[in-house]
Amino acid sequence: MAHPPDTIAALATPTGTSALAVIRISGPDTARLARELCGAALPPRTAHRTDYRDRDGVLVDDVLATFFRAPASYTSEDSLEISCHGNPFIAQRILTDLLARGCRSAGPGEFTQRAFLHGRLDLSQAEAVMDLIHARSERALAAANQQLRGALGRHMAVLVDGLLGVLARIEAYIDFPEEDLPAEDRARVQTEIARLSLETDRLLATNRYGDVLREGLKTVILGLPNAGKSMLLNRLLGHERALVSPEPGTTRDYLEERIVIGPHSLRLIDTAGLNPSPAPLEQRGIALSLERAQEADLILLVFDASQPAPTFPPEIMGQLTPERTLVVANKADLPALSENYKQFKQFELVIISALTGEGIESLREALVRRAEALAVSVGDDLIAINARHADTLARAKASLSAAAAKLEANEASELVASELREALNAYGEIAGKIDHERMLDHLFSSFCIGK
Repeated sequence: MAHPPDTIAALATPTGTSALAVIRISGPDTARLARELCGAALPPRTAHRTDYRDRDGVLVDDVLATFFRAPASYTSEDSLEISCHGNPFIAQRILTDLLARGCRSAGPGEFTQRAFLHGRLDLSQAEAVMDLIHARSERALAAANQQLRGALGRHMAVLVDGLLGVLARIEAYIDFPEEDLPAEDRARVQTEIARLSLETDRLLATNRYGDVLREGLKTVILGLPNAGKSMLLNRLLGHERALVSPEPGTTRDYLEERIVIGPHSLRLIDTAGLNPSPAPLEQRGIALSLERAQEADLILLVFDASQPAPTFPPEIMGQLTPERTLVVANKADLPALSENYKQFKQFELVIISALTGEGIESLREALVRRAEALAVSVGDDLIAINARHADTLARAKASLSAAAAKLEANEASELVASELREALNAYGEIAGKIDHERMLDHLFSSFCIGK
């Protein structure tokens, strides 16, 4: 692929005062710029200390310059990284000078886009770069690293190869009816389509876990007024975020904070107490609580273990399932009423005191288990697809199902092939490419056409 006609430059580190800032340059004029800035050609992949002087010869900063010769660079183009002091004024002076020397300001994601266009990364790997940058937990970081190293691409390659083989088998009978081919085996094609559908479902099943890794486990804290919900939020955060008062109904709106527990990130949402006789403002807060509960990955249903058994609104009880509910019996430091636990026997129960910290570690362990339970194994890889992948895989699955239905109804092979090509195109969108010549390779090698 030919180099693009321009050379781009941009700050590769966040804007703001810091010890260092890095400016990245990529494109066909990079080697020339390196010689101008350093006074000589730079050996590749070796840091070179030099004075950065602008086009008027004015000293801007003492910098380190590292040259990467194509294709051994992030973008597969000639690239240069300039490490300067992290004063925003210095970085901007260097960028302004580079633009004056013929560079263009890089657009958002343009370095990674060039890496993709030059075949350095497939599309799923390019997306993983952003996931890696924004990872907020160990599991999110691990998933992003595996995807950056091609885990999803490898699984998609297996699916594409399998589908190419099926499509080649069908296309052979369409395009070469006069050849001496084995009898068309539709049962075998059905079996292969069923296998591909199953593997597609396995990848689709990782979508929810992907959302959890990227956004955090949405954990909604529900309970009656004065059950200790806000104190529990503060205890888990390790600082006072929510106001705590003996007066019921202190929380009128919901509060949201992000926290890391073990290898997972959680979005903790403290909600208004579910007062059975609310004032008008409380009523609005309770309506928001119900909305947040509907969206929750996990509900922490908190009740005061020292008080008579609570009664929750039917709108809440209808949303509670053992899979998405963790019951928290609070105020374990007070004398407990044992009958309070009976109505929650179908749920996992954790007994705590948000005031003293008793049982909080057990609650943390339970939260980690709930997050881990959402993980879906795909071979040895930790894969967590995003919304784009899920939409594409769902379209592929629909096309595979349509192809299977047409086979079952004994419809024409051309109609089956059309559905399979739709599935193939959908698979190809994950990595951002599909090589139709590979289907011809399958076709000729499988059936020895023209032998």
